[in-house]
Amino acid sequence: MLSHRIIPCLDVRNGRVVKGVRFRDHRDAGDILTLAARYRDAGADELVFYDITASPDGRKLDAGWIRAIARMLDIPFAVAGGIRTRDDAAACLDAGADKVSINSPALERPSLIDELARDFGRQCVVVGIDSLATPDGRRVRQYSGSETRERDGGRETLDWAREASTRGAGEIVLNCMQRDGVRQGYDIDHSREVVEAVDIPVIASGGAGRPDHFRDVLMAGASGALAASVFHDGSIMIPNLKEYLASCGLPMRR
Repeated sequence: MLSHRIIPCLDVRNGRVVKGVRFRDHRDAGDILTLAARYRDAGADELVFYDITASPDGRKLDAGWIRAIARMLDIPFAVAGGIRTRDDAAACLDAGADKVSINSPALERPSLIDELARDFGRQCVVVGIDSLATPDGRRVRQYSGSETRERDGGRETLDWAREASTRGAGEIVLNCMQRDGVRQGYDIDHSREVVEAVDIPVIASGGAGRPDHFRDVLMAGASGALAASVFHDGSIMIPNLKEYLASCGLPMRR
C-alpha cells in the first residue's frame, strides 16, 4: 500500500508566504526559503507553492524563487500560478519544480491538461480545484486568489474532476473553500465524493485543525492531506502528526 503524504502549502504573494481564511484577509506568514527549509527538516513528504495572484494578474511565475527552492530541497515540490502554456510549465520544471499545478488556466483552456500530460507525463501534472458549496451544488471557482476577480468557473466540481482525470491529470488537489483556514476539519463527504469519482490520487485541502482531522480525511480515501496555518504557527508538528497517523494504522513515510 502506498504511503499517505503530508503536504504543507505555502501561498505566495509579492515574494512572501501568506495565509488567509476562506481565501480572504491574508496575513504575512514568513519567508519562502525559511519555511521551505523548516518543512524539509520536519519530514514533510512534499511541498506546494501557490503564487495566488499570478493568474488573476496575468503574470507568470518567477523562475528565480523556484530555482532557489530547488537548490535547497531534497523532497518533491509543486508550483502553481499563471501557468497558461506548455512553455510556462517547461520553465517551471526546468527551474527545478517536480510538478506544475494548474487551476484557473485549465478552466480557461482545458486542453492545457492534455498538452502538459503529453509533453511531460501525467506524473508532473496536478489540477487544483477550488470547490464551493452553493444552492446549485458544488461549483468550481476561478481566480480565487483575488477578491475582486473571483468568479464561478462554469463547472460542477465532480464533472470537472472527472474531465481533468480523463485529460491526463496525475492528481487533483481539492480545495474546499468554506473550510479553508477555519480549522474545523476537512470536508470528508466532499473529499470522498471526489475520490470515488476519479481513478487518480486526490489531495484534500482546507480545514485542518487537529491531528484527527488528517486521520479522518485519509481514512476517507485521500492520498494526501495539505495544510498551511497549523504548520506555519507550529500548532501541529509534522513528526508528531506522522507518528499519530501511523499509530492509527495509516501507512506513512517515517
